[in-house]
Amino acid sequence: MAAVGRAAVSPARRAPLLILAAAVLWGLLGILGKQAQAGGLAPLEVAFWRAALAGALFAAHAGFTRARWPRGRDLLVTAAFGLVGVAVFYGAYQLAVQAGGASLASVLLYTAPAFVALLGWGVLRERLGAREGLAIAGTLAGIALISLGGGQGVTVSGPALAWGLIAGFTYSLYYLYGKAFFTRYDPAALLAVALPVGALALLPFVTFTAKTPPVWSSLGAIAVLSTYLAYLAYSAGLRHLSATRASVIASLEPVVAAALAAALFGERLAALALLGAALVIGAALLLSLSPDETHPRAE
Repeated sequence: MAAVGRAAVSPARRAPLLILAAAVLWGLLGILGKQAQAGGLAPLEVAFWRAALAGALFAAHAGFTRARWPRGRDLLVTAAFGLVGVAVFYGAYQLAVQAGGASLASVLLYTAPAFVALLGWGVLRERLGAREGLAIAGTLAGIALISLGGGQGVTVSGPALAWGLIAGFTYSLYYLYGKAFFTRYDPAALLAVALPVGALALLPFVTFTAKTPPVWSSLGAIAVLSTYLAYLAYSAGLRHLSATRASVIASLEPVVAAALAAALFGERLAALALLGAALVIGAALLLSLSPDETHPRAE
């Protein structure tokens, strides 16, 4: 019986559950952001507090574990990543939630793998094969169908699509940055630098407003659940699971976001837009099933 108990909680058995937990926590991000915005906060203030609070958590984590911090040129690159991969990404995602809704923002975030393929081809000179070409075409077709489909409680507008695609593009930069740095440093130490830099970059654009306890709860949940714990769960699961399987499980994120947005805010994509969303997520899955398993994830 003891042996059975140990097997039931072995790291290999826990890994898929950890990835699933991360996907659910990331799926909460748009919902919590929309709740904070409904409480009177502007999108960029939500983004600021996400970066500031989660950055403090990662700094405490890195200090407690005595992680090696980036220095010299690596520190400068990490700070530059904080400007784009944190400030622009976090801000664009919250603006996409405001402009189009939580479910639409979550789906558009999944254009990131297509951007990764294009960046790998254009920047890293990686081969763009039939799989990548098909996935990029599927992503573009999906965006077109979403644009035509719309839905209840969902605003498919130019700003909604633009901010969602900017979020997807800046999120894809985690691949270029992570490929170079996530294997050389503890990611917690890197995020402990990048997130505060992102918060400082957002600061000039933020007008702070008075916050009620429910708003602070939403902000705290974004930082603790959808950023800090989600990352820890994903990275812990990835130690005992291939990147391919992890990406497939994590693709449940927009499904979780859409279901919660429908239940809490009445957001429902129309049939044509749902088909487009399926194409975008399917393209992401197609790329995740690539033999290349170097794609990191840190939402």
